[in-house]
Amino acid sequence: MAVPPGLPVVIVGGLHADARGAAVARLLADVPGSVALHHDLSTAAAGTVVRTIRDASGLLDAGEAPLVNDCACCALREDLVPELERLRDAGATRLAVVELWDSVEPKCMAEVVTAGGLTVSGVITAVDPALVLPYLGNGDDLADGGLAAAATDQRTVADTFARQLEYAPVLAIADSPEADEEDRELLAQLHPTARQVLIGQDVPAEPADDGLTVPTPRRRALSPLAQAALAGFDVEAAAAAQHPACALLPAEADAHGVSTLVWSRRRPFHPERLYAALEDLTCAAARSRGRFWLADKPDTLFHWDAAGGALCVESAGPWLASLPDAAWEMVPPVRRAAAALDWHPEHGDRGQHLVFTSPGLDRDGLERLLESCLLTDAEYAAGRDAWQRLPHAFDTLLEV
Repeated sequence: MAVPPGLPVVIVGGLHADARGAAVARLLADVPGSVALHHDLSTAAAGTVVRTIRDASGLLDAGEAPLVNDCACCALREDLVPELERLRDAGATRLAVVELWDSVEPKCMAEVVTAGGLTVSGVITAVDPALVLPYLGNGDDLADGGLAAAATDQRTVADTFARQLEYAPVLAIADSPEADEEDRELLAQLHPTARQVLIGQDVPAEPADDGLTVPTPRRRALSPLAQAALAGFDVEAAAAAQHPACALLPAEADAHGVSTLVWSRRRPFHPERLYAALEDLTCAAARSRGRFWLADKPDTLFHWDAAGGALCVESAGPWLASLPDAAWEMVPPVRRAAAALDWHPEHGDRGQHLVFTSPGLDRDGLERLLESCLLTDAEYAAGRDAWQRLPHAFDTLLEV
């Protein structure tokens, strides 16, 4: 596989710094003429962000970018594209590897690079399988560990790690002796569509004429990780895939002590009963996500996003069924297609679709709790006018 013309840019991120560093080093070694750019946001307290550029032989250049609006991540955005343009115009770089700082999320950087007129050839999150559950269960604020990207950064370790993991179509997997089958199964169930590539995986040897295998060091074939870095990446499609209405969520699974429960229903939640059950539902699984429907707000699609014992609930806009026909043309085709695949004759695209993934998941207990939060037969039969008079239990949470 040849390196495409121009300056392809691969983004490598992840909170697992050792795995990330190993993935970047492997790419630099595998692709001649590649360089890695890294902005160290840990120096932001001193008022600047330190930028380094290196290749497989070592450091090539270092500089500083001033903070923008007291935001280290904003400084990264302002400085990254000009540096990439400089490398492109110089013409000597075959691949630019953007190594993100620990808590920087790949989605925003992929969109920044694309908006700057450059080509994102791949997005990779580096992962140590033994650290997946500890990070996914870590509800500490990033700021507590010196990992915040701005003074106003209120993200947690768990939700940041989850987004880093689930956005990338490629996971670079570190060789971790501490990882067991449960760790690897958890990773597979959290992001079943991801291409997993071992960081140390070499180009397969080719069979010789005598049927034996021989190494082929002179062929300049790219390793699986380098191939993944250059496979291509659609920023718009990746953004659409994050919307709760059309996200490709995990399917039912149960192996090596890890389970994924997919729970879908065509009846709205009673807002008060669901609100009372939030803590138990949030703590029931290492990771849960999806979309849900509240009886008192029948036209609003709500996003469910939980990790590390913390839950984020927010409006994701209207259900398509609540829109006039003329407004459908303004909706992305992928959203219309997703709704059409699961359209209900009475409720349209309204419904519950929540996915819970965890070791030791109490599937039966979780299903009973979810079912208890739905409208009863009598409440459902009372109709929408009655539903909207139910207690608006989520109003305070949604205003936060």
